[in-house]
Amino acid sequence: MKVKVISVLEDNYMYLVIEESTRDAVAVDAAVPKRLLEIIRKEDVVLRAILTTHHHWDHARGNEELARLCPGLRVFGADQRIGALTHTVTHGQELTFGAIRVRCLFTPCHTSGHMCYFMWEDDSPDAPALFSGDTLFVGGCGQFFEGTAEQMYTNLTQILGALPKDTKVFCGHECTVRNLKFALKVEPENEMVKEKLAWAKQREEEDLPTVPSTLQEEFLYNPFLRVTEEPVQRFTGQTDPVEVLRTLRTERDNFKKPKERPNPSAMLAFDWGLFGPLLQKK
Repeated sequence: MKVKVISVLEDNYMYLVIEESTRDAVAVDAAVPKRLLEIIRKEDVVLRAILTTHHHWDHARGNEELARLCPGLRVFGADQRIGALTHTVTHGQELTFGAIRVRCLFTPCHTSGHMCYFMWEDDSPDAPALFSGDTLFVGGCGQFFEGTAEQMYTNLTQILGALPKDTKVFCGHECTVRNLKFALKVEPENEMVKEKLAWAKQREEEDLPTVPSTLQEEFLYNPFLRVTEEPVQRFTGQTDPVEVLRTLRTERDNFKKPKERPNPSAMLAFDWGLFGPLLQKK
């Protein structure tokens, strides 16, 4: 199983997972069809399916075009808002693509229909992979747009946190440096945070991705997975793990906010050329 990491849009990741014996491939969060098709041609593989983590435009907007260009393409997801959806999946459901096996993990919170995908190959020495969308990031977690702290706590501890610790984490966005700067504010004495932040800054300077991490690493520096640790509880002023998580998310939302981005509708309007007449010189 080979995973191609593809950077798109402002800071998104989409992925192409290749079954190397058959040269069949599965895409995760196919947001930019043109870029994905370039990689497919370069790798000389056949796209068989799309696994969509959630319906947000920067993860799912390419589904319709790819379904039109690739007859018979299957599109999997857990939310009816996902474009071109052909197969609705549920928590614990397993899929098979050649030697690649996929377990669907329902993680509602960022959106009410968010699904993560855990992949592995039987009898392979390679570590399994988790495609965590906007639930778990390197050093952070997703915003609670359509859910609660209780849901995210369950997602991070009972569902994703229970996976094998060598699992490679492929998340939906490149926000590692920002996440780790916040983690350092939470735990200024945590040497693992300092080391990972220095590494991530170097990767950023070289325009290289910081994915994948591993679950084992995340438990050492990701404050959202460390809600029972005394320094994290001291920072939040809370001891109940759910309340620690809730406070962390609020603090992270207000931490050095990046420049405000246009809302998704506005960005799509630019993409479709709807603002063209307004931008022409008079």
